[in-house]
Order: sequence, then C-alpha cells, then structure tokens
Amino acid sequence: MADAQAVETEPEKQPRSVRVVLLALMITMMLAMLDNMIIGTAMPTIVGELGGLEHLSWVVTAYTLATAASTPLWGKLGDMYGRKGVFMSSIVLFLIGSALSGMAQDMGQLIGFRAVQGLGAGGLMVGVMAIIGDLIPPRERGKYQGMMAGVMALAMIGGPLVGGTITDHWGWRWSFYINLPLGVVALAAISVVLHLPKKRAQARIDYLGAALLTVGITAIVLVTTWGGTQYAWTSARIMELIGIGVAALIGFVFWQTKAAEPVVPLHIFRSRNFTLMAIIGFITGFVMFGATLFLPLYQQSVQGASATNSGLLLLPMLGAMLVTSMVAGRVTTNTGRYKVFPVVGGVLMVVGLYLLSLMDTDTSRFTSGVCMAVVGLGMGCLMQITMLVAQNSVEMKDMGVASSTSTLSRTLGSSFGVAIMGALFNNRVQEVMSERAGALGSKVTEQSAQLDAASLAKLPDAAREAYQHAVSAGTHSAFLLGAAVAVVAMVAAWFVKEVPLKGAGPKEAEGKEDATAAQAPVAESV
Repeated sequence: MADAQAVETEPEKQPRSVRVVLLALMITMMLAMLDNMIIGTAMPTIVGELGGLEHLSWVVTAYTLATAASTPLWGKLGDMYGRKGVFMSSIVLFLIGSALSGMAQDMGQLIGFRAVQGLGAGGLMVGVMAIIGDLIPPRERGKYQGMMAGVMALAMIGGPLVGGTITDHWGWRWSFYINLPLGVVALAAISVVLHLPKKRAQARIDYLGAALLTVGITAIVLVTTWGGTQYAWTSARIMELIGIGVAALIGFVFWQTKAAEPVVPLHIFRSRNFTLMAIIGFITGFVMFGATLFLPLYQQSVQGASATNSGLLLLPMLGAMLVTSMVAGRVTTNTGRYKVFPVVGGVLMVVGLYLLSLMDTDTSRFTSGVCMAVVGLGMGCLMQITMLVAQNSVEMKDMGVASSTSTLSRTLGSSFGVAIMGALFNNRVQEVMSERAGALGSKVTEQSAQLDAASLAKLPDAAREAYQHAVSAGTHSAFLLGAAVAVVAMVAAWFVKEVPLKGAGPKEAEGKEDATAAQAPVAESV
C-alpha cells in the first residue's frame, strides 16, 4: 500500500527510475548482440597468437550452443524465483566468461570460457524482454520498440567496426574486456533502481526436462553448424545427431505433460497467437541472419565493396528496419491495433527477398540498396511485434517462458537459415564455377565457396569473372529459398487474432504514460 502511495506522492521520481532501468536493459541487450560481431573481426588475430586453427569454429559454436541451450532455462528460472536476481546472475556469469576469455592462454581455454560466456548470454536477451514485459503494459510497450530496434541496428553496423578498431589498437583480449565496464554499469543501475517482486517457487526445478531440452537443442544446432561443411548432410555423424535430437525433443514434450513445474509449459501453445508468433519469429530469424551473411558477400565479391566497412553495407536494410519498427511501435501504442504489421511485414519480406534474388553481376549498389530496404521494412514490422504479441498472449506468471521461447525460436531460425541457405549457396557456387572455369574453378572453391578479398584479388581475370557469376547465382538461389520460406510467415500473419493489448493508450492515460507504465511493478515491489 505504501508503494502505491509513493506513486501518487512522487509522480516524477518513478518514471525517471524506469528510464534508468530501460537504459541499463538496452546496454545489456547491446552486450548480447554485439559480442559475436566484435569477436568475428578479431578471429584472425586470435588464431595468430593462440594457434589452433582447426578448432577455430568452436569459438563461435561453443558460445552459440551454450546460449541456445540455456535460453529456456533462464526464462523459467525468472518465472520461478524472480526476474531481477536471475537476470543479474546471468549478467555476472556473462562478465565472468568475458574476463576469462580475455585471459585465455590457448584455444582450448578460449573455447571453454566462451561456453561459460554463452551460458550467461542466454539470460541476457530473455531477461531484457521479460523485465520490459513486467515494467511496461503491452499497450505502452510499442513506443519502446524503436529503442530495441536501434540497439539491434547499432550492433550489426558497429560490431565489425568496433571489433576491428579494438583489435588494431588495444589487442584482441580487449574484445572481451570491453564487456566488463558496460556490464558493471548495467548491473549497478539494475541493482539500485529496479524493483520487482521476489518469488520463491515451492516446486523443484525440472532437471529432467532441462536435460532433454538441452540435448535436443544442442543436437539441432550441431546439425545446422556441421551439416554440409564439416560433415556431409547424409553422413553417419549428422544422421546420429538428427536421431538424438528428435528423440530428445519427443521425450521432452512427453515429460512436460507430467512435470510439476515444466521448463516450457505446453499450455502456452494453446494460444493461437503465441504459436503463430513462434513460427513468424523462427522465419524472421531464418531470413534475417541469412540476409546479413550473404548480402555483404555479394557486395564485396560482385560489386567490389570494401570489406573494412562490411557493417555499413547493410545500412539500407537496417535503417529501414529501425524506422519501420519505431513507426509500428508508435501506431500500436496510439491505437492498440497491431495485426496489420505482421501482415504487411510478411508481404514486404517476401517481395524484398524475391527482388534480392534477381540481383546479378550488373546490379548497381543503388538497386541492391533499394531491395535491401524493402526487406528491412518487412523485418521492421515483424521484429518486435512478434515478442509483443507473444507476451500479450500469456499470463504474467509465464512471461519469462514466453520471452525465452520466442527468443529461442528466432535463434533456431537463424541457425537453420544460415545452414540451409549456406548449403544452397555453396552448392550453386561450385556448380557455376565448374561450368564457367572448369577444373580451375573447382580447385578455386574446393576449400570454401566464400573467398576473402585477398584470395579473390589473386585469381586470374577469367576465374574472378566466373566467381562473380557464381556468387550471383548462389545468392539468387539462397534468396529465392528465403522468399519461399517467408511465404509461410505471410500466411501465418493472416491468422493472427487481434486481441486487445493490456494497458491504457495515451488518450485514456491523459498524457501520463510513464506513470502508468511505472505503477505495475511498483505496486508489486517488496
């Protein structure tokens, strides 16, 4: 009761506190998104100092596996034991992993410490989304979408630039150490300002469900990481992993119907909107990360763009995504209506990907930029709306698992997107190189269908021209597949039911949005 009175007597203090918390959450979100992009730029230097080139892929794979496997667990722990403590624990674990990674003396240590970092990272994005879900009513949440989209765009554009600058001037270890001051600032702000209810669940953690889910997710990620690269898709190792993954996930689903406190309560999928948002989120991840992988490759190999500013090459797509996300958020807050955005977003994504598939060796940078902007407009309509609708489709007690399941679906979508589009791209490149350059073409791409700028410059003119045609053909196939997959998201969006968002809009709140947003967590705080 005293807390409720505090809202009335100090109307200016709490909104400012909420803004401080949101700033800390955005810093944490930046840490989660920026890490792999910074590290990617530092990889050559890391290998040069530590050696272990044959294990290089595990530096990323260990982090990705740990992040994907721990994401649902962090969401469930937040629901059971209170979000603030669990979220701060994930930040601390991420920072410990960052510090240890920076001190690694060999590749084995770096891989192990990256796994520790990934375990913490699994709770960062989930914690941000779930806490925003607690702090801000869904109707008011839309206006914060621009902040989240801005952080995402900044991470994708600035990551390679920041990583290169840090590595060149401070050394690769600071690619990890840079997380420490930012994380400490976020921890301090959250510790002092954020007030959420403390919880203590009576039921025990579902260890069997957590183990089955971890095995299933690990197998899936390894299949998408190794398939077509380290092992053939039809190899015994890949078949074994598929069998293990399918068996583990079937066992997990069965056990969730029996567990007292399931890791992922299956009842959340009874909501049509939640299930549709999981599907759309998966496809958005599939398309987005596939596009961010192949667009810079096309622009560098075919259009002659510099690799140094690779993040800037995506600016038309990311800028359009940012603007659309802000507009969608404002419209949703002002009107309470949102179905139009997944529908329009699905259509724009299909059209944009189809346009990208038409690019060839003569396509200008302006034309490709326009095509990227269309895809960005589509993704901007989908990126944050999917989380908003998913959270609005469940009860408050399931906010954590709703956020983690949505995040996981996007993560798995990105793994499948990179793997399947990558396999299609590589096969097509090698086919065209064999057709156009014969034995020389096959030799050029036998190690990898993705050549760096230095390797490309060393090729004879005929081979270089053949490779440019091959990359154009590869991107055509990859983006055509992306367009076909995006059709599923477009169709799913039509079946979304527009359920009223909880919380008052600006007219009802009479200009007191911040106070309204603050009341829910403060009234519950202890």
